[in-house]
Amino acid sequence: MGQELTHRYTHVEAGLVENVVIRRTTDTDAYPSGWKYTLHLGTLQDLTLIRYDNAHEDTKGHELHTAAGEADVEFPGMEELIVEFWASADEYWDTIGGNPPRPY
Repeated sequence: MGQELTHRYTHVEAGLVENVVIRRTTDTDAYPSGWKYTLHLGTLQDLTLIRYDNAHEDTKGHELHTAAGEADVEFPGMEELIVEFWASADEYWDTIGGNPPRPY
C-alpha cells in the first residue's frame, strides 16, 4: 500500500493535545477517497473532544468522534475537512488561549 505523508503535527498545551496525520494513499480499495487521515483534539486524560478519521473507510466510511459519541459524516475533500476540524478545535483552544502550530 503506497502512502505519502502530506502533513503531520502534534501540539500539547494546557491539558489539550491536537494530533493531525494526513496521508495520500494509492490503496483505493481500503481508502476510496485517496486519503488516510486522523484529525484529533483531546485531553491529556484521554477524552476525545473532536476526531475526524477514516480508519475503516472501506466498511464504515468517514467518521466524527466526540465526547458524546460518533457519527458518520460526508467527506467534502481533504482541504475542506481540515478547515472544518480547525474551526471546531479553535473553539476549545480559544477558551484556554492555546496556539497550535498550523500552516494557515
